[in-house]
Amino acid sequence: MTSTTRRYETDTLVLRTDFETPTGRVALFDFMVPGTPDPTIHRIVECRGGHVEMGMDLAVRFDYGSIVPWVTSTGDGLTMVAGPDALRFHSSVPLEGHDLRTTAEFRIQEGARRTFSLTYYDSATEEPHPLDSFATRERTRRWWTDWVGRCTYTGEWRDEVVRSLITLKALTYDPTGAVCAAATTSLPEEIGGVRNWDYRYSWLRDATMTLQAFLVTGYQEEAAAWSRWLRRAVAGDPEDFQIMYGVEGRRRLTELTVDWLAGYEGSAPVRIGNSASRQFQLDVYGEVMDAILTGARNGIRPPGGYRDGIITEMLLRLEEVWTEPDEGIWEVRGPRRHFTHSKVMAWVAFDRAVRLAEAGLLEHDDSERWAELRDTIHAQVCERGWNPEVGAFTQYYGSDCLDASLLMMCQVGFMPADDQRLAATVEAIRRELVTDGFVRRYQTGPNDADGLPGGEGAFLLTTFWLADALDFLGRRDEAEEIFDRLRGLANDVGLLSEEYDTRAGRMLGNFLRRSHTSV
Repeated sequence: MTSTTRRYETDTLVLRTDFETPTGRVALFDFMVPGTPDPTIHRIVECRGGHVEMGMDLAVRFDYGSIVPWVTSTGDGLTMVAGPDALRFHSSVPLEGHDLRTTAEFRIQEGARRTFSLTYYDSATEEPHPLDSFATRERTRRWWTDWVGRCTYTGEWRDEVVRSLITLKALTYDPTGAVCAAATTSLPEEIGGVRNWDYRYSWLRDATMTLQAFLVTGYQEEAAAWSRWLRRAVAGDPEDFQIMYGVEGRRRLTELTVDWLAGYEGSAPVRIGNSASRQFQLDVYGEVMDAILTGARNGIRPPGGYRDGIITEMLLRLEEVWTEPDEGIWEVRGPRRHFTHSKVMAWVAFDRAVRLAEAGLLEHDDSERWAELRDTIHAQVCERGWNPEVGAFTQYYGSDCLDASLLMMCQVGFMPADDQRLAATVEAIRRELVTDGFVRRYQTGPNDADGLPGGEGAFLLTTFWLADALDFLGRRDEAEEIFDRLRGLANDVGLLSEEYDTRAGRMLGNFLRRSHTSV
């Protein structure tokens, strides 16, 4: 019998997998070194006792599995080319080709080590020379431990905080500073369902969470790089404002389905691109303005400062559109509605603008008008977003449905903690949207707002939001109980996915960076 265990080495992104077999023990190390021009995956195999029979199977396909590359032997490995894409594979063991795959079988004895590496490069350029995997491993370890050494956080749950920060950094596109939401696409929110989205992009909505995570832990440089990317991404006519962009700043994210792939456990379609990039989502104005204020309070200035007019132009655009219905935070594929959370975030935008103006940071001080708009929106939300029959703020104006996004009312300061409507909404969400201790985003079914068939798992991010809300209301013991339950879901390498199937006891959806809490 063979047993397998995995873990990241402490304070690094070096993945170690240990195999225990009847004849011996093997440690496998997988890693990528940061800061190299040609992205390379390294693998080192080390025998720690006895001997082990090993096998390798490599099947390379480009364009989401549709293109078989042209393979050429190099003597110490292979090159694999198709159109503009190429891979250089290095192996310290002999290779064989079978059925358009590359295989190897070898025995490794105690004390022996074998190396493999796979490098991506532009096929029109000269193929890269393989790097020494042992030296590269040491360089990678030092890079990560030095980076973690900059962390200033010393509070509770430091191991989880550091692992989250490493994940954020690993998802950062170094040339621009953008952080993508996930490295995966089309992992289903329901096995066999159609809610399979591509999250390999940067959402403006994440700006505040990302900035706060970096700033409160001492990573000013990363926060500043993210802020600069944000400023470049939204440049142009405010009417063309998007809710997400490619990590390089690309705007066209056309959604396509990849029909030749069956999908994860038969969950089709597989999607590339995301048509939500063309949606109107009112809440992003609030998130961007909150991010700007967060940066200002921590000494992060956008290029050109605060007086180059882009903030004022964005606010002028918001004045024109805040009364309109939108697709909302959950990027529904159904009709536009007056989502309560969206209006709350419009309130946030004008509230943060007033605060920036009070600090003398804006080119045009229209704080009186912004304060008036802020108060108008607040009154409207309290009148039209509150449903007295439900006894809570509801998903959209006139609705009797609950929505976990309204837990964010606590985080953004829409109401004081002693307002009974806030506590009542939190309790209603706990009563109606919590399943086996985890929070669903909203009710799904034939009459819901998202315009999609099928259901989904419990949403881990909204469960973190519930912990935040309870802490805001002064119920810290309950908040910590939820937080500890969430911590217990992390997989063997300390990661959480988007959602959780409470019945099957398994994760669902893409692996995101956005599961966090301020508790």
